[in-house]
This record gives sequence, structure tokens and C-alpha cells, in this order.
Amino acid sequence: MPTVEEHYNAVLADVYSWMYGGWDAALARYTEFFAARDVAPRGSKRAVDLGAGCGFQAIPLARLGFAVTAIDLDPKLLAELEAHRADEDIEIVCGDLRDFRRYVPPTVELVVCMVDTLLHLPSRDDVAQLARDVFAALEPGGTFIATFRDFSVETKELDRFIPVRSDDNTIFTCFLEFEPATVKVHDLVYRRAEGRWELKKSFYRKLRLPTDWVVTTLRAAGFHAVETGLDRGLIVVTAKKQGASS
Repeated sequence: MPTVEEHYNAVLADVYSWMYGGWDAALARYTEFFAARDVAPRGSKRAVDLGAGCGFQAIPLARLGFAVTAIDLDPKLLAELEAHRADEDIEIVCGDLRDFRRYVPPTVELVVCMVDTLLHLPSRDDVAQLARDVFAALEPGGTFIATFRDFSVETKELDRFIPVRSDDNTIFTCFLEFEPATVKVHDLVYRRAEGRWELKKSFYRKLRLPTDWVVTTLRAAGFHAVETGLDRGLIVVTAKKQGASS
């Protein structure tokens, strides 16, 4: 079975920015996302972006005044982040997000883990351990924000086929196979070059994490205030560590 890293290398990394409507559109989307939630430095100004990809979240956070550590396994996406950042205070780390405490100061003000990154972890035990590690890393009053798709309800038959995006030269479709603990995501990308269509295809697994389970897990890790919301089909979870800024 392809790992998350292998799947991104085979298919997703080459079309990731395009999939979001282009780099500028994605940057604007997350600039708006953080503004709508009043995210701003109020403590140490240190932030961590787990699964940072090409910087859709890290760059807006840096522009807000955070010193950001951006961690991801995919060197292609991190190279895109490097190419787009200007003088923003961003440290780029190519590594496993589960080891994030090796790369950051003892405490930080903000940790974000966006767009299904939680679902890329191997098991629920890994998610629970990450929650405990994030709680331990946050300073009093610190915040953890995660977004993910809730795959706890199985889609059936043709609803399993999702047209991700298409234009004159690229067509991206995925389909889902539901398993008890995971969903197998098959990505098919057709790209036209020199008048011919070429297909790249791969699959990987994402965890099926019910929203209630994520909330319960964060509370068990020590977070005293956990709120949920929606953003363009993604569950948004905001968890606070008790302290002066809470």
C-alpha cells in the first residue's frame, strides 16, 4: 500500500496548488480563515504548522506576526513554500510531524494542523498522542486549530466519486472505498501534454475520525475549551489550553 509520502510524490504534490484554484487563491482563503477567527500573536508569537505543505497557512500566519515552524514530509511542497515566501519568519523542516517537538522551542503559542493532516496519521492512537504532545507544547493560553473531513458516515455507490477540479489541460477525479477504520482514497489525474492525455494514479488511506471522537480526545489530552465549526465542508476544531490568554 502506498504511504502518504509516496502518494503525494506520485500524484498530489504536482497538482496541489492547482487543486486549490492556484496558489494566490489558496493564500487568500487562509488569510481570510485566520482573520475570521481573530488569530493573532498574543503571547510568545511562536507558531507551528503541522503538515505545512506549500505554505497556504504558514505564510498568512507569518504575515500576522508569528514566527512559524513549517513541518512537512514532502520536499516538493516545501520547495514551493520556499519559493513563495519573501522575508517572512518561517523555518522550514522536512520531517515527520509526529516529531515536531524536536524542531520547536519548549513552548509555542499556536499549533495548526490543517486539511486532513490528522487523517494522514497511521492510527487513532497516533492522533491521541499528537493531541497530548500539542497540549504539552502549548504555553498557557495557547491554541490548537485543526481542520479535517468527517468520514464517519459512509457515502454509497456513485456518491463515492468526486470531481475535484478540471480545466483544459488537467482533470482530477477521486473515488472512495470505505473500510471499518479508514477510507481508501483513489486519486486519478489526467494531464494533457503535447496533444496527448497522460494518467497518473495512486491511492492512500485516511482515518475515519468522527468529530465527537476528536473533541473527546482533545479534552482527554487536557484542553479545557474545545469548539467545532465548518469551513467549506471541513470540520474546524479550535482547542484552548487554560491560561492567562484563554
